[in-house]
Amino acid sequence: MSLDRDALIGGTLVIEGQLASASNATLRCTIDGMRCVYKPTSGERALWDFPTHTLSRREVAAFALSDVLGWDLIPETVWRPDGPFGPGMCQRWIEGEADLVDLVPPDEVPQGWHTVLRAHDEYGERVYVVHADRIELQRIVLLDVITNNADRKGGHLVRDANDHVWGIDHGVTFAEEEKLRTVLWGWAGTPVPDALYPDLLALEQLAGADLTEVLGPWLSAGEIEITRARMRELVDTRMFPYPSDGWPAIPWPVF
Repeated sequence: MSLDRDALIGGTLVIEGQLASASNATLRCTIDGMRCVYKPTSGERALWDFPTHTLSRREVAAFALSDVLGWDLIPETVWRPDGPFGPGMCQRWIEGEADLVDLVPPDEVPQGWHTVLRAHDEYGERVYVVHADRIELQRIVLLDVITNNADRKGGHLVRDANDHVWGIDHGVTFAEEEKLRTVLWGWAGTPVPDALYPDLLALEQLAGADLTEVLGPWLSAGEIEITRARMRELVDTRMFPYPSDGWPAIPWPVF
């Protein structure tokens, strides 16, 4: 267990303030000088399509899955039963830039970037939603597919000072009903590249193991089994999926 995770689990949370833009209570804190985010279940907004008081648990489940796969995509995330506002999740804060997704005029698309949405702004001018072409983002797509992430916004992708790409905010994940919504559709319908073959092997091995050991504390039995099914389908097809016609494919707001 890392020193950061030890501190997140057992250190004293000191609240600095609240992130006002978050839809659920999201408190920025410090633990022995390390900055972190604390999301108490008591501050979760009720959703019609997710069981009440489960969003923080889903955040821990997403980290547990990324961690056991060795993907290093989500900052250390733990369950705190003793937070100042009750039980909830605590995650290491990532300082960085959310600059891997952008909104640009058609003639300003960065070279090599993918266009995922063409629209008009409030002045009637054409704008494109685009994202970078990076293997780390492809790996995040794999994670989003198997966790059924319903809210992969541009602001949920952070590039730190070491150019490491992190995914954050995984509260609306693991639903049994298909809900995948993301801004990372640039590879839809294309094969998973050979460079990610080890990641597919890790998925294949985990799909054949006891997922209850990893996800059982956080998810229902049905959610665990549908996660296993998504893993196996991704391994079998080796394709990035297309958006579904059955639900909105891109979260709103995009950022």
